Amino acid sequence: MKSELIMNDGAGNHGAASGFRSGFAAIAGAPNVGKSTLLNRLIGEKISITSEKPQTTRNRIVGVMHGETCQIVFLDTPGVHVSDKAFNKKIVQVALSAMDEVDLILVVIDASRPDPRSEAMLIDKLRKRPGRSAVLAINKIDRIEKPALLEIIEKWKNLHPEFSAIVPISAKFGTQVSGLAEAMEALLPEGPPYFPEDAITDIPERFIVCEMVREKVFENTGQEVPYGSAVTMEQFSEDEKLIRIYAAINVERDSQKRIIIGKQGAMLKTIGTQARMEIENLLGKKVFLKLFVRVEKNWSRDARAMRKLGY
Repeated sequence: MKSELIMNDGAGNHGAASGFRSGFAAIAGAPNVGKSTLLNRLIGEKISITSEKPQTTRNRIVGVMHGETCQIVFLDTPGVHVSDKAFNKKIVQVALSAMDEVDLILVVIDASRPDPRSEAMLIDKLRKRPGRSAVLAINKIDRIEKPALLEIIEKWKNLHPEFSAIVPISAKFGTQVSGLAEAMEALLPEGPPYFPEDAITDIPERFIVCEMVREKVFENTGQEVPYGSAVTMEQFSEDEKLIRIYAAINVERDSQKRIIIGKQGAMLKTIGTQARMEIENLLGKKVFLKLFVRVEKNWSRDARAMRKLGY
């Protein structure tokens, strides 16, 4: 693809007709509440990586949802949490700053596992921005019984009047996600679309490719390795038949490098095979993917190293 816009084959023709609404919305929440899964569900394509492990998203991911009467440009943000680590503080600041730049804030919570400290940080941020539209999505309702859900809804209604709408959903199964989109649309101003009708993100494809590799590191390695890993693009070339990609998985310690490579290179081969299949699906073309592992000592504690790796 020549453009930095990732396109969606099934988009309709949306003009700036009277009554059309458009705007920017930040998806904010604690780690592992399902923000990225929800973004992918809303736009109908996978552009943001997901994992059962928390803190998967590190950057703001832009996704564009096209409706017949609206266009919503979403920012999927890193999980808001309390931490003393420099790298974690940095990604939390990315999330909180995104809430200052949008027309609408979509706060997502996990119905099955509350996170009071992170939720308090988000509510505090909302209260410092009075008048800004906000919607609460209570996610993972498939994991709890209805009486428990009703209690959660009542609690948030009574304690937090900041929200214009509260919508229980399951991003994983798509339950009430269309209702959530309708609630958000109603709060947006009238205006023309910001993106072409077939654009689903403005994130460069090379960035998404690196994220897909990092997702497979998350899925295939233990608790220690994913948080010390970052993927960088070393080479990306394309001809009529094939895309050639060379990428580095950067880790903080030699022990992490050994884990990612695995016995006789088995783990690295698994990560590469799984990532290649998803990249081919995204780019619609055969891909040759070559991965190697590099040690950047304690990069998550070094501001210069973080910038070098794109953070």
